[in-house]
Amino acid sequence: HQQKGMISLSPPTICNSASEGGFLQTDMVILAIGVKPENSLATGAGLAVGKRGGISVNACMQTSIPDIYAVGDAVETPDFVFQEPANFPLAGPANRQGRIAADNMLDRHSLYHGSQGTSICKVFSLSIGSVGANEKQLKVHGTRYEKVYVHAADHAGYYPGATMISLKLLFSPDTGKILGAQASGKKGVDKRIDVLSVAQRAGLTVNDLEHLELTYAPPFNSARDVVNQAGMVATNVMKGDTVICHVSDVLQREPGSYCLLDIRSPAELKQFGEYPDALSIPLDSLRENLGKLPKDKEIFIGCQSGLRGHVAYRILQAHGFRTYNLSGGFITWQTVTESMSK
Repeated sequence: HQQKGMISLSPPTICNSASEGGFLQTDMVILAIGVKPENSLATGAGLAVGKRGGISVNACMQTSIPDIYAVGDAVETPDFVFQEPANFPLAGPANRQGRIAADNMLDRHSLYHGSQGTSICKVFSLSIGSVGANEKQLKVHGTRYEKVYVHAADHAGYYPGATMISLKLLFSPDTGKILGAQASGKKGVDKRIDVLSVAQRAGLTVNDLEHLELTYAPPFNSARDVVNQAGMVATNVMKGDTVICHVSDVLQREPGSYCLLDIRSPAELKQFGEYPDALSIPLDSLRENLGKLPKDKEIFIGCQSGLRGHVAYRILQAHGFRTYNLSGGFITWQTVTESMSK
């Protein structure tokens, strides 16, 4: 049932035990079951397969029997970030692999350079895109990483129809290497993920992202593209111009051991909600109220999206406070805490 742009679903009615072959009555069923390579022909022919069941191939798309080639959803190719065999059931890689296999069959030497997993899907009115590694994969591999969140309009806010894009950028804090990114929004997600995909494959760093010259006109973009902004925030972190923290960093602290400073305006607090147990001092009056801040505690700065938090961080850092800017601000805070409560 659709009402005021929101979709509400009736709770499922259990007729019989579904596990015993019964039925569930509901308005919608979403199956997220993943995919598994169909490798019966390959294994029957004696071809080697990988841990995920995909056909093992080399960079020429040759299987373990050199005169047999394999491409597409059923093969395992090197992951671009970890350089380990992985399964990428995506049309783009499959198409390129077919071209490479054909080249090599006709003695035209051609190599496949790995898969980034660049993908996008539409979920109702939202687009959700991804490239490279996600945070869970980086943790499993023990990879050292940092992350920043950017929430910004897909084009100039004063031009009608602007909608928000939320972007998470993962990178090496030592080299600035782009490890991965995920983004969601109603418009323009594909453009940002595509730019980051090219940047990652080209070996650019987060510092390079802030220098990318991307198309701008108010109906299409802001003067600082979302990708530019992510690069600027990440570069600030690498240079030490900002020390950031994340929602988990705040939640793991003992209550009373820190100060959560909300620098948004009273109107924003009323419109969007408040951080729990936060000290509210709007950014415009921060310098006049430094005496209200504890010198003996860490101060976590929260604004709406993290942008003004950088300004507040510079002010407090210059006055000797131990302070951190909450990456992604209240938008990220609200998203994380709401997901934890479900």
